[in-house]
Amino acid sequence: MVIIGGRTEAAPTRDTAPASTRAYAAALAAGLVLLAAAAAASLAIGTRQIPPGQVWHALAAPTGTETDGIVRDLRLPRTLIGVAAGAALGLAGAVMQTLTRNPLADPGLLGVNAGASAAVATAIGVLGVTGFTGYLWFAFAGAGLAAVLVTLLGGAEPVRLALAGTAVNAALFGYVNGLQLLDTGTLDAMRRWSVGALDGRRGGELAGALPFLAAGAVLALALARSLDAIALGDDAARSLGAHPGRTRALSVAAITLLTGGATAVCGPIAFVGLMVPHAVRPFTGAGARRLLPCCLVYAPVLLLASDIAGRVVTPPGEVEAGIVTAFLGGLLLVVLVRGKVVRP
Repeated sequence: MVIIGGRTEAAPTRDTAPASTRAYAAALAAGLVLLAAAAAASLAIGTRQIPPGQVWHALAAPTGTETDGIVRDLRLPRTLIGVAAGAALGLAGAVMQTLTRNPLADPGLLGVNAGASAAVATAIGVLGVTGFTGYLWFAFAGAGLAAVLVTLLGGAEPVRLALAGTAVNAALFGYVNGLQLLDTGTLDAMRRWSVGALDGRRGGELAGALPFLAAGAVLALALARSLDAIALGDDAARSLGAHPGRTRALSVAAITLLTGGATAVCGPIAFVGLMVPHAVRPFTGAGARRLLPCCLVYAPVLLLASDIAGRVVTPPGEVEAGIVTAFLGGLLLVVLVRGKVVRP
């Protein structure tokens, strides 16, 4: 145990102690290789299998064939959206877990995705917003309000925060489902989007959200040092030159940009931000300066792999990526709840 700012806190354990530089560099390099492999597989695998050589030809020297159209018009936007949304959700989850010191923190589990979904449903069903640019702003507003509400209700205790997120999730998704049942037009507009999927998305939607996702990613990475400081306690953070209040406000802004943008593009995809930080911490330690870059690389790998698995598990149909990540994340959540990581 150590004394920090008049409070007794646990000393770093083997699970949270910083990993060696060599292990971290190897993990980051391996993540980049896996990301490239997942992107290549996403372009090649589907209802119609396309050999890597034809994929490369479609990207580098298209001639207008059917294969070129499948790769460039369908699978390339889907892959790019998976990379951008996965990176955003992974970063948002890592920032939330570091900021709240809660191993259960995740944009989906804590109601942030539900807030964005409820706001988008309101924009479509009540206000008649039809364009992506219009409801993008509603997604940001809903994500931010949900993040603040769950934090106020749950406080800093992991289990209370998870319960508050579950309650907000249930209430907001109940509202979304009710709105869809009352208005068939809203149901038609949202039934695919609300599942959380990469298929059927257009490159223009990613282009509209990309500036916000990039701003959120830059802000999150820039806050890494300050997040490490406030993890030691507010008094210790101030002594190190950090500003806890400002760091928390900017972190919520980063989470809102990342989650709101990702949810607006591909719908509410849960558990990516929960799973990836836990998977990479053995190689990064608990420090945000190493954790965030690894999450930025590995989260898209998970989302693309989930999307690819959904394409091949029930051919010729598909299982949406959000369903696959929910299945995997539910298993991990059971492990975390039963383990020491969430016990007082």
